[in-house]
Amino acid sequence: MQITIFGSGYVGLVTGASLADVGHSVICVDIDARRVAELERGAIPIFEPGLSEMIIRLQRLRRLRFSTDAGEAIRQSDVLFIAVGTPPTAEGGADLRQVVSVARSIGDHINADKIVIDKSTVPVGTADLVTRTIQAAMADRGVEFNVDVCSNPEFLKEGSAIEDFAHPARIIVGTNAPRVRQAMRECYAPYLQDKDRLMFMDVRSAELTKYAANAMLATKISFINEIANLAERLGADIEQVRRGIGSDPRIGPDFIRPGAGYGGSCFPKDVRALTLAGRELGYQAQLLQAVEDVNRRQHDVLFDKLSAAFAGDLAGRTLAVWGLAFKPNTDDMRDAPSRHLLEALWRAGASVQAYDPEAMHEARRLYGHRRDLVLCESPELATTGADALIVCTEWPCFAAADLGLLAAELAYPIVVDGRNMFDPAKMRRHGLLYFSIGRGDSLPMQADAVPVARHFDSVRNAATAPHADMQVSS
Repeated sequence: MQITIFGSGYVGLVTGASLADVGHSVICVDIDARRVAELERGAIPIFEPGLSEMIIRLQRLRRLRFSTDAGEAIRQSDVLFIAVGTPPTAEGGADLRQVVSVARSIGDHINADKIVIDKSTVPVGTADLVTRTIQAAMADRGVEFNVDVCSNPEFLKEGSAIEDFAHPARIIVGTNAPRVRQAMRECYAPYLQDKDRLMFMDVRSAELTKYAANAMLATKISFINEIANLAERLGADIEQVRRGIGSDPRIGPDFIRPGAGYGGSCFPKDVRALTLAGRELGYQAQLLQAVEDVNRRQHDVLFDKLSAAFAGDLAGRTLAVWGLAFKPNTDDMRDAPSRHLLEALWRAGASVQAYDPEAMHEARRLYGHRRDLVLCESPELATTGADALIVCTEWPCFAAADLGLLAAELAYPIVVDGRNMFDPAKMRRHGLLYFSIGRGDSLPMQADAVPVARHFDSVRNAATAPHADMQVSS
């Protein structure tokens, strides 16, 4: 098939490369000429394991091309995917301006019957909007073609998107048109040989399914974080609790790992958008609002633990931060817990020494050059001379840290772990004071506890003070 994909962001690139990899001829269209030029040179703007190598290989085979010429790409293909961004609006809804712009361009250049596929995450009713926009543009030209608009939401996890595309749990297509069903079967045929995972439904149900799936996963994350906060105060261990409940097949082990809250490009904006959709219809989605409220509060937990350890005295301190991306195997920092932490530390007057295997350039793009942010070339350099360490992202390389060296490098042997990467008993054996999420034995902060930093300062002062009974000779 000859396929055109509008958008060369995360979804557009993974979709385009994956479809080209199984034999389709794909053109990715983007209005950003600079980005297209970089892609043609093999410079991939995002990090996704295996994607860069795949794109370069497919370009050599001439199965994947990049272009700014929307008209040519529309005329050459019978199947047109819309995979542009739908960022959140100030009110929390989805900004559909890019989607509408693509629809208008299709109407301006269409030369034959086409199938248009909404791949972007869009609110219920967007397919109708795209259809009206294309029809209006055709009417302005005085032409008429048969255009079927369907919904085909993506369900890709950053860090494993290529694998997810190649081995999907389901492929959802919202349409009532027989020719669209046939075209989508042909498009996804290479992925249906072992098991037919193609699910057809009406357009609005397909659009809602995407939001419902992300909201469900976000709900599991906020739920386990609520239980973790209770476990910490009750003296229980959330890691044992989650294994216990995760063994129940009705619950499952996925998305019940406690932490510093969810982030990324999907869960935050999709939960907000679905909540807003209900509000606009006169319905209060209380559970979804609670999911968002819990997550917002969870974003503060790392700073709160650290601040308690230092009795609120963070001004002038240097803190090491391991992990900037919102999850491993990506460079995406959109709504990442690390951003909430960094900005809170800066407001408190602290400086940061940070390391992330992939997201350093993104941190520099977001925050520029500032004196209170040093991006280090290794985890060890980030902790050198730091007062304490905070772990924001569970990159595997952090799990292999030399704990003895870590204890020696930190001015105070304090580790605040937002991903429960370490064994509390092992941390104690290395002399580290370990504050994790939801573990009753990882020294939870109590309102009447002596701040650990103050305790260490008093011990040091006592060790260096002159003995009271020393005689000074004249």
